[in-house]
Amino acid sequence: MKVKSFEDLEIWQLARELNKFVFLATEKEPFSKDFRFRDQIRAAAGSTMDNIAEGFERGGNKELTQFLSIAKASNAEVRSQSYRAFDQNYLSETQYEELLAKTDTLSRKISKLIQYIKNSTYKGPKFD
Repeated sequence: MKVKSFEDLEIWQLARELNKFVFLATEKEPFSKDFRFRDQIRAAAGSTMDNIAEGFERGGNKELTQFLSIAKASNAEVRSQSYRAFDQNYLSETQYEELLAKTDTLSRKISKLIQYIKNSTYKGPKFD
C-alpha cells in the first residue's frame, strides 16, 4: 500500500487512539481536577500524533525520522505519566494496563518505521 497522507500511517492511527484514550481517562475525577498533570499527559499524547503528521508533511526522510523520534519520546512521556497516574489512583488497573500496552505497541511500531526509512533508498515520505 502506498502511503499518501499521514492518516494512512498505522502509527498515526494508533497515536490517535492513544490520544482519545488519554482524553477519556483524564476527564473523570480525581484526574480531571489535577489540571497541570491532566494537561501534561494530554499534551504528550497529542504531541505523539502531531509529530507523526508534521514529520510526514515535511517531505524528506531525514526530517520524517527526526519527527518520528520526537513522537516516540512523547509516547514515552505518556508511558511514564501512566505510572504516575496509577500511583495516584487516577487510573484503574485496567486503564493503566491498557495505556501501557498502547504506548508499548506504538513505541515498537515507530521504531520499526524509523529503521525501515533509514534503510530505504527512497528519499520522500510517501514510501511503499
